[in-house]
Amino acid sequence: MANNLVKAVTNYDIKKLIGQPALTNYYLVQIGGLKDNLRNHINNNGRLKDKTFWSNTLGLLCSEASLPTSSYATAEVKDNFIGVTQEFAHTRLYADSDFTFYVDKNYDSIKFFEAWMDFISGRGPAQSAASNYFRRMNYPDDYKVSEIKITKFERDIKSRLQYQFINAFPKGMTSIPVAYGAADLLKVTVSFNYDRYVVQETNIPDVTVDDGGLEGEEINNAIRANRES
Repeated sequence: MANNLVKAVTNYDIKKLIGQPALTNYYLVQIGGLKDNLRNHINNNGRLKDKTFWSNTLGLLCSEASLPTSSYATAEVKDNFIGVTQEFAHTRLYADSDFTFYVDKNYDSIKFFEAWMDFISGRGPAQSAASNYFRRMNYPDDYKVSEIKITKFERDIKSRLQYQFINAFPKGMTSIPVAYGAADLLKVTVSFNYDRYVVQETNIPDVTVDDGGLEGEEINNAIRANRES
C-alpha cells in the first residue's frame, strides 16, 4: 500500500506553507483602564512631565513584549489502574509577561511605573525618606487593570490577534544598568502579573501597501478605524 504522506513538494507548496511566516516586529501595546485613585496618585505623585504620557505615548515606547502563555498544574494518580500512572489538570497557571520600554528624556517611563508600584504599597507620598515611613497595601481592585492589550498583526495588517490581560499589575521592575563608554538607549523592563488573558481574532480594514511598506501612522489609523467601527 502506498504511503499517502509521502509526495513530491513543489516550490509553490513550499511558499504556500512557509512563505509567509509571522514576524516579531509588528505589534502594538496599549495600557489603559486605570482606576480613578490610581490615576490621581500617578498624576499627583508621579512627577510626570506629560500627564497624558501613559495613555498616548507609553505603548509606542514598548520595544519588547511577551505574548502570554499558560500551563497546567497537575495531580498524579497511581491507583486507578495497576502499573499505570496518570495525571490530571487541576489549576491553570499563567506565566508573568515582561514588557520593555524605552526611557524618554524626561524619564516618564520609569516614573510612571514607580508611581504605580508606590500606589500598590500605600497611598502616602511616594518615595518618602522619613525614618518612620511605613507601607500599607492597597486593595487589589484599586491597582489591578483589565485594559492592557497586545495587538499582534502582520505587514499587510489584514488580520490580528489581540491579547487582553485581565486584572494585571506591575509585579516587578528589573534593575536598569548605566555605564560609561559607548552610549546606548536606556530601557526599563516591567514584569506584569495577571489573573488570566483573553485572545480575540479580528479583521481590520484593508490598507494599501506599496513597495515602501506601511508607516507607523498608517498602522495606527487602521487599528483605530477598526476599534471605532
